[in-house]
Amino acid sequence: MACRCPRIGVAPPRRPSQIGLVLPVPSAIQIAVSNPFRLGVLGSGKGSNFVAMADAIVAGKIPAQVAVVLSDVENAGILSHARERKMPAQFIPPGKFRTKLDEESERAFVDVLRSAQVDLVVLAGFMRVLKGDFLHAFEGRIVNLHPSLLPSFPGLEAWKQALDHGVKVTGCTVHFVDAGVDSGPIIGQQTVPVLDDDTPESLMQRIHSAEHELYPRCVAAIARGEVSIQGRRVLWKS
Repeated sequence: MACRCPRIGVAPPRRPSQIGLVLPVPSAIQIAVSNPFRLGVLGSGKGSNFVAMADAIVAGKIPAQVAVVLSDVENAGILSHARERKMPAQFIPPGKFRTKLDEESERAFVDVLRSAQVDLVVLAGFMRVLKGDFLHAFEGRIVNLHPSLLPSFPGLEAWKQALDHGVKVTGCTVHFVDAGVDSGPIIGQQTVPVLDDDTPESLMQRIHSAEHELYPRCVAAIARGEVSIQGRRVLWKS
């Protein structure tokens, strides 16, 4: 069972093709319509969610283009997938920290994304926590995918957390990124049943299948300007 994913996006008036409306609340996201809507994709791993996104764009399901793909891992599969599709792809060294970008690396990521004039930053298995300057540079314009029904089971190995806890239903969540851990406003969710004979691996695979449906649907909604935020609620146009 899937819930509807609202669509949102904030984009500063960088290009003449953009039309923006700032909602009259401090936490609101600016609804932006640009042609073409430009995605900057960040990933650290194999890139299966990026592939699902790229295929949905080719199929005409997402009215957007991938402006650039960036990774903190030099041999990441996501870079190979992007290069196979003739998309700009770049490795940027993450710096000295294990779980976040250092200041120099953060500036490099921000500079490339700004140069690519991205409207939305899409995290597709990016294994670094984003902090202050990055969040400010793309405030309200960063989305992430998490393999649980947030706010349950944030953090690492969420499918294993769900299985260990004994829940009967889990799933995946697309949300906006804020300064917390998997704590931003929820755009959309899709449920996945937990079976009695599930292992962490089998449950993870079924959650991945749900992710490949949910994430493109939510990004498409954002690209069409079909979402708005009221407080913590992300609302979809009916």
